[in-house]
Amino acid sequence: MKRTALVVGVTGIGGNHAARELLAQGWDVVGLSRRAPRDLPQVRHIAADLLDAAALNAALKGVAPTHVFITTWMRQDTESDNIRVNAALVRNLLDALAPQKSVRHVALVTGLKHYLGPFEAYASSGTLPDTPLRESQPRLPLENFYYAQEDEVYAAAERDRFTWTIHRPHTVIGQAVGNAMNLGTTLAVYATICKETGRPFQFPGSSAQWNGLSDVTDARMLARQLVWAADTDAARNEAFNIVNGDVFRWSWLWPRLAEFFGVQAAGFNGTVQPLEAAMADDAPLWREIAARHGLVEADLDRLASAWHTDLDLGRPLEVMTDMANSRRLGFTAFQATDASFFDLFTRLRAERLIP
Repeated sequence: MKRTALVVGVTGIGGNHAARELLAQGWDVVGLSRRAPRDLPQVRHIAADLLDAAALNAALKGVAPTHVFITTWMRQDTESDNIRVNAALVRNLLDALAPQKSVRHVALVTGLKHYLGPFEAYASSGTLPDTPLRESQPRLPLENFYYAQEDEVYAAAERDRFTWTIHRPHTVIGQAVGNAMNLGTTLAVYATICKETGRPFQFPGSSAQWNGLSDVTDARMLARQLVWAADTDAARNEAFNIVNGDVFRWSWLWPRLAEFFGVQAAGFNGTVQPLEAAMADDAPLWREIAARHGLVEADLDRLASAWHTDLDLGRPLEVMTDMANSRRLGFTAFQATDASFFDLFTRLRAERLIP
């Protein structure tokens, strides 16, 4: 039977890589985002505002996907607003698709804030979960827009009789421009600035992150799991963590990242040193670097998300993720984390996003 995927957020880290994996496996792919992806000419693009229900209904009229991959969200100032806005975008999307009666499966990408709590709470000692994080852990007694998004999927699935999967990556490492949370590219930009200015490549985070075990999610791994789950009957109506499959310590990885860029690595020195403060005045410098090296993106804010990197690397606990739930069902993909970063940095150079 013909399979048509609607990838919502096709220009983001997760959506872009999901579309690539789907195309590689022979799917027809429709991408929904505000702007068309420049690097996916095979994708039929639909421009739409997920918060404008009437316009979304019109944009999706006649679109009949068999599978929907929701990989986007909209950051707001408070968690209450995050819940209102991000629940609405899922609800509006699934309501707009309902009349076609074509959807057989919906995949929703959330993340580890499911276990750690929202941005304003997930580093507080009162909400720290046991690690490694497992899908069986109960929801926290906190407002969390991930829970609201899940509940919208569950309600629509019951109404429209489709199956679902929830995918919870750790920090996603992959190429995207204009993405709200992009640790890999942020560190590449920071290392480039350090090289240009002679600054040390200073680890910005906590002792727990520097010394503890951690993991991350290569965007290609997330894409593989999304497509695997869509094709695996046993995976229906399940939540899955998704990380690379290895663990590391930042005290091991940080010098390796510094070596790639030819800069001096400086580790944890007893205090958290936020990257957001360190890069606060670097926008004019980045414009100069971009002009001097002929880079294609001169806007620092389109590449770096220092606030998010600080939140990830400043957490007061080590964060490891259990993968047993998908492993036992047959998902066996693996990705070495140092290669995730080096592959990303190489791609950023090839696409003239860093020198």
